[in-house]
Amino acid sequence: MLNAKMEKALNEQVNKEIYSAYLYLAMSAYCSYRGLAGFARWFKVQYGEETEHAGKIYKYLVEQGARVELEAIEKPPTEFGTPLEMFEKTLAHEQFITRSIRELLEQAVAEKDYATSIFLQWFVAEQVEEEANDNAIIAKLKLAGEDGAALLVVDSELGKRGH
Repeated sequence: MLNAKMEKALNEQVNKEIYSAYLYLAMSAYCSYRGLAGFARWFKVQYGEETEHAGKIYKYLVEQGARVELEAIEKPPTEFGTPLEMFEKTLAHEQFITRSIRELLEQAVAEKDYATSIFLQWFVAEQVEEEANDNAIIAKLKLAGEDGAALLVVDSELGKRGH
């Protein structure tokens, strides 16, 4: 059973994950509008992953007999700049989520909430992967620079992302 403070913090994380999904859906739409189908697909898959993350926490709250409280989701931006700028914003957002997960884990440990501590380990590992993926794409985009042909190669590669 969760205490009220942990329940509130996990509910806040559900809403952060849902905002992440909404943000990546907006990025996907932006890429589609700009004719970058591969980037659009990558962000659409990312949208699905973030929805799954929210669902995992939602399910955990329910299994713990806690109340799930969904909040209004802030409207995401509609302009994201160049692909490099977009992925720099993506990395910054994932770093924000990483800090949030870390704070949740620190809270669970401090409260000796072992079940939640174990549950959050998956998210810790997932955030390492998220940031590594973003950094790898940023490195490719920096190499591509202003070269349109190189950008199209990256677009093609990102379009192969499955899920």
